[in-house]
Amino acid sequence: MPRSTGEAARRTGPTRVLVVDDEAQMARALVMNLKARHYAVDVAAEGGQALRLAAERHPDVVLLDLGLPDMDGVEVIRGLRGWTRVPVIVLSARHSSDEKVSALDAGADDYVTKPFGMDELMARVRAAVRRADPEGEPGSGPGGEGVVETADFTVDLRAKKVGRGGQDVRLTPTEWHLLEILISNPGRLVSQKQLLQEVWGPTYTRETNYLRVYMAQLRRKLEADPSHPRHFITEPGMGYRFEL
Repeated sequence: MPRSTGEAARRTGPTRVLVVDDEAQMARALVMNLKARHYAVDVAAEGGQALRLAAERHPDVVLLDLGLPDMDGVEVIRGLRGWTRVPVIVLSARHSSDEKVSALDAGADDYVTKPFGMDELMARVRAAVRRADPEGEPGSGPGGEGVVETADFTVDLRAKKVGRGGQDVRLTPTEWHLLEILISNPGRLVSQKQLLQEVWGPTYTRETNYLRVYMAQLRRKLEADPSHPRHFITEPGMGYRFEL
């Protein structure tokens, strides 16, 4: 069985990146810049090859182009999400909001439109790896220790585990980070700007569609009735609250 993202994050050695892009020039540029920053790099030009390499090499982050010759990148994301929480950063020339939402809804952690600055991309890679690292932040999150129990689910902040109905709930690193911030501030309004800055970084404060997509995913996974949420409350135009 492939090991989990958490197990991969605790291994020694350089951070491993899987580059998935069928454009040879772009792939070469990514490999060159990643290796110059001391990352270990694997490369795939097709979706099927990417899924095989992910299972064999256990990358810490995936850089994924959506326009692959054998399958759409969104299908690659869904394939990965069937067994791993590895951060996925989409690199795509597709600029429409619907394309971004589709990729995020499938489980991507970030979306970068081509052309992009290499320094910005590397900053996003570092941020994605930090979010995925279970030991990347001290303690158990901002102001939180122990277990938070609701009528519908249980969150163990220190172990970074979520349970519902006696079963573990699989969250991506980004979903976990968003959940952790909200449940560590029970009953308090957490602004859109604060959530975007803390989860994705200071360059994302206008990407409110990210919040809409990820809050919908948390509700689907944790709320008894996602269309009438009891725990994850939207304050329109302002932010979100977590209620026990």
